[in-house]
Amino acid sequence: MSRITNIPRRAATLLRSMADLTTREKRYLVAEFSQVKGLMPLLMKPRNQQHWTAEDRAQMTHHLRRLSRVSPYLVVLVMPGGFIMLPALAWWLDRRRARGGVRAGGSA
Repeated sequence: MSRITNIPRRAATLLRSMADLTTREKRYLVAEFSQVKGLMPLLMKPRNQQHWTAEDRAQMTHHLRRLSRVSPYLVVLVMPGGFIMLPALAWWLDRRRARGGVRAGGSA
């Protein structure tokens, strides 16, 4: 009988856990996108008859690497029903991070 009474408690714990994961991943995405704000002016330089300097190229490389870390989220969000899968992706990425699959530089 105690198994049946624990079901609502387990469901509440699961929902709380999913909400925490979603909140954490949302903060991560906002932080990543806020770091990429200078990319568009850099990309528009050739169109505005300006040339890229070595520093501009280094900044673009840095920005594109940051965006490549966010790309799994974008793929999931573009897929039909992908928003529902976002907590599952967050769980999978967190599980991978806990195993030590991510190096100090942040890439897998």
